[in-house]
Amino acid sequence: MSQNHEHPTREETIKAMAAVMKNVKFAMLTVQAEDGHLQAHPMTTQQTEFDGDVWFIGGKDTAQVQSMRVRPHVNVSYADHSGGNYVSISGAAQLVEDRAKLEELWSDFYKAYFPGGMDDPNVQLIKIEAQGGEYWGSDGKLKNFLQMARAAVTGKPATDLGTNETVEF
Repeated sequence: MSQNHEHPTREETIKAMAAVMKNVKFAMLTVQAEDGHLQAHPMTTQQTEFDGDVWFIGGKDTAQVQSMRVRPHVNVSYADHSGGNYVSISGAAQLVEDRAKLEELWSDFYKAYFPGGMDDPNVQLIKIEAQGGEYWGSDGKLKNFLQMARAAVTGKPATDLGTNETVEF
């Protein structure tokens, strides 16, 4: 993917990332397991304003949470296939006990995982403090398809397949 000649500002990149994150129902949270392998798990996206922190609700008894307790460096990825937009965030996981934040993020959806509701002793708030992120944005599938088709016919690389920007937090 090539980068556009006009680079958006840091704030514009973060705003574009936040828009993708808000519109993707499930993110993939990748942790490093005890054996060193990377393992990704789907997590429900929380409808909060992205300010450099990403929040999830998980189970204290899960291998994923146990991995974060020992190896907090994680990655969270979001894929909006229909719009051709993607976000990857690397950061440090923190396992948080904060009743007010839990009340803010909680929905009845979680009762499927935590029968005791917010008072279930297995409920674990997970805060990912972003350290860096990357955004890929597309101007549209048709435009990208035409660019790739032209490249296939001419043998010359596609020149504009969208935007790719990185940001540090």
